[in-house]
Parts: sequence; structure tokens; C-alpha cells
Amino acid sequence: MISSGKKAPAFTLPDENGEPVSLGQLKGQPVVLYFYPKASTPGCTTQACGVRDHLKDYKKEGVRVIGVSPDPVAKVKKFHDAQKLNFTLLADEDHAVCEKYGVWAEKSMYGKKYWGATRTTFIIDETGTVRHVIEKASPKTHDDEVLAALAEL
Repeated sequence: MISSGKKAPAFTLPDENGEPVSLGQLKGQPVVLYFYPKASTPGCTTQACGVRDHLKDYKKEGVRVIGVSPDPVAKVKKFHDAQKLNFTLLADEDHAVCEKYGVWAEKSMYGKKYWGATRTTFIIDETGTVRHVIEKASPKTHDDEVLAALAEL
């Protein structure tokens, strides 16, 4: 996993509308990049709606929030629209960016093993350097954790 103090890996992924978004486009602006396992699941919905509801707080801190999941664009779009999200979601269908950031891991549910994205958040400064990492972020407290970390930076 990418650690604090390291350069954030560059990427270009399609957003919920299929438009390419790259980390390079965002240079000069801090970014909260959060990875979530699967669109439209209870935990991911709680987390995304939390960001939606706290977006004014993120804007006060001057950061752009972007969510990334290994879902296809159509599923990301459906999730974005259904939850009336007011921030960008990216589709990492081949999980290449998840792998670059070290959040693609073997998981287990009900005894079944599978690969997926771990719920991890990276705070990236305006130079593209990772300043803070929240591993195993809780959907319910995600915003509190991120906003507290931003206040300290």
C-alpha cells in the first residue's frame, strides 16, 4: 500500500459519465481519494452519502473528493444518480489503479475467498504527495476521520 510521504501514483480513469479524469489534471489542488469495494452496497452507500452530505466541509478545506471502485462505468453511474451524489466517482473496472495504490486484496465473506478493493482513503496534497492514509475506513465515521486529518495537515 502507498504510504504517507510517497508520490501518489498517476492514473486516468473514466468518471460516472465515462469522461476521463486523471490525477495530473488535479495538480495544484488537494485530493481526498477514497477506494470503496462495490457500488450500491450498504457500507459503500453510507460512505458515499456521508461525503455527499459533508461536501461543503470538504470544500471549506479546499479539497476535491473522488471515490474509486472496481465497478464498470454503468454501475458507477447508476449508483451516482440513485444517491444524488455531488462529487466524482471513478470506475476502475480492471482494478489497475486499486493495484497501484495497494488496495486490491484477497478478502473473505461467509467463508468464500475473493479479490476486491479495500476501503482505504488517501489524502493527497497539491503537489501529488500522499499526506495521510486511512486504512479500513469505517463508512459511518469516514468523514469525521478525513476532516480531522485535513484539519491537522
